[in-house]
Amino acid sequence: MSSQSQVRNVTLTTLHKIKERGEKFACLTAYDACFAGIASEAGVEVLLVGDSLGMVLQGHDSTLPVTMDDMVYHMQCVKRGNRGALLVADLPFMSYASETQTLENAAALMRAGAHMVKLEGGAWIENTTRLLAERGIPVCAHMGLTPQSVNRIGGFFVQGRDTAQAQAILQEAKVLQDAGASVLLLECVPRELAKLVTDSLDIPVIGIGAGPDTTGQIMVLHDVLGVSPITPKFVKNFLTESADGIPGALRKYVADVKSQAFPAEEHCFN
Repeated sequence: MSSQSQVRNVTLTTLHKIKERGEKFACLTAYDACFAGIASEAGVEVLLVGDSLGMVLQGHDSTLPVTMDDMVYHMQCVKRGNRGALLVADLPFMSYASETQTLENAAALMRAGAHMVKLEGGAWIENTTRLLAERGIPVCAHMGLTPQSVNRIGGFFVQGRDTAQAQAILQEAKVLQDAGASVLLLECVPRELAKLVTDSLDIPVIGIGAGPDTTGQIMVLHDVLGVSPITPKFVKNFLTESADGIPGALRKYVADVKSQAFPAEEHCFN
């Protein structure tokens, strides 16, 4: 592995400088030490210990069964394998329903190795975001398609396609930025909306199924390697283009994100 590919001590300042320069950064989920090492050595700047583990590791049909114990365990594993990436951990379903819960659970993830916590929601998580930010815990706010709300939404559908919903997402993104969110993640929204939000905010925006104009891109590890049981529109299998197995696939993913070759038009919602 070339030392030029390996990321080194990525921080929030790193991500903000990337945004200021008009460049891109790559994010990927990780759930164990082995893949955390491979991904960070391939140049992935941000590793997310996502509650997606409930679906890709545990075999559930949603992220809802994932517990705090699950998240802490996998965060500890990823920390051991990480080689300089910024580590983000999901606060799982109903783990931030009260102020006390929020602080205790976020603190547990930070002690396990996280540099930032991610929580799903719109304006209703404004106070939670402010609570965490005021206590020195960086927040990534997750908007658009929020898998923990799949039963309310009625399925895994693109969000923000009508004008009213798009305006609400933009307005609520600004609310969360003002509340102290350090990063915003947009999932499954039209690329035009993602570009508008990215251009309107001072903080980096990470996209998944949100087009090429966000500051960063994130993918589920199993999707990048073509081993997920389902293949959404925004997914690309990078393993088929690799002459060096999994490490080569992850390096290709990073390179394509940075060159804006990925996501291509066929991976976008309009």
